[in-house]
Amino acid sequence: MRYQNVCLEAFAYTLPEEVVSSEQIEAWLEPLYSRLRLPEGRLELMSGIRERRFWAPGTLPSEKSLETAEKAIRIAGVDKQDIGALVHGSVCRDFLEPATACGVHHGLGLPGDCMVYDVSNACLGILNGIVQVANMIELGQVRAGVVVGTESSRSLVETTIERLNRDHSLTRRDVKPAMASLTIGSGSAAVVLVDRELSRTGNRLLGGAVQASSDGCHLCQGAYVDSDGDEPGPLMSTDSETLMHEGIRAAQANFYEFLQTVGWDAPQIDKTFCHQVGRAHHKLLFEAIGLESQIDYSTLEWLGNTGSVALPISAAIGVENGHLARDDRLALLGIGSGINVLMLAVDWQMSLVDRPVQKRPCRLAETASWRAPAGPIAPS
Repeated sequence: MRYQNVCLEAFAYTLPEEVVSSEQIEAWLEPLYSRLRLPEGRLELMSGIRERRFWAPGTLPSEKSLETAEKAIRIAGVDKQDIGALVHGSVCRDFLEPATACGVHHGLGLPGDCMVYDVSNACLGILNGIVQVANMIELGQVRAGVVVGTESSRSLVETTIERLNRDHSLTRRDVKPAMASLTIGSGSAAVVLVDRELSRTGNRLLGGAVQASSDGCHLCQGAYVDSDGDEPGPLMSTDSETLMHEGIRAAQANFYEFLQTVGWDAPQIDKTFCHQVGRAHHKLLFEAIGLESQIDYSTLEWLGNTGSVALPISAAIGVENGHLARDDRLALLGIGSGINVLMLAVDWQMSLVDRPVQKRPCRLAETASWRAPAGPIAPS
């Protein structure tokens, strides 16, 4: 895919205030750790994730998506009447229907002729939304569009902890498929795309490439589970090691097509933002595609794996902290379970940022006790 008329105008993000450390999660898992004699510190050691964040109990994805989309529109300086598409791209949603995008559209006060819908594709939902809005702009159907999403990890993490502690039949081997669920974090991100005639930045979206490796569709699966008369709760089973290697294999194949499509050589790429899974994945991915990892902006250490918002939230924070410079060749490297890969190229010119005063995130007290799961919010 190639574009001539699309600019990636602005990123925005919103973070939860509640910070949950890997050390705290292991404290909550004390019954399991004691029974199986698991060494403390293994969660951070294996993943490289020091902490992640939770929204307050009962927070709906649309609430934070509305806040983040409003922020992105303000940063971009786009007239809301020019926005012809709103896509909500996260795994988490308010309801099965209507589309979560409908509530965000209503809250933003966007025009009635704006196309409004949800996209769901694991960790690639927001990137898929970017491609769809870019296609609309390239075809002249809309002048501007917003892609937004919010992932909520509290319910998945808490349900996973409760089940791991309760089931005394579990062995060390049985626990492995659940470990990835404990790395999931919450966050919200939004992207504004515009026709180049509306753009103040000139950050042209040049094109990209996709790769589907759907023989790996069984490697990571999440669903609501109802057992032993309990309330349904989200659980996820992940063959982390196989998923990592197969995902990197698919990414390596896609990277070659990506370079061919946009006319770049790998050494010409100045900066990247990629999906944030874990330390080992990050290292092996950059080795496989022949890039220096230093050109990437990482947030996984303190945000964890935030699903579909991991790449755009890293981009938003990276832009805010000066990761990009004029004339940078920027690659967005997306990988999602399924397995799907989507990589996009941007000719970066200018960063538009918003610097509101933010409250300092508050950590959970080290002595915080275990709490019951907060309710059935979809897993990130």
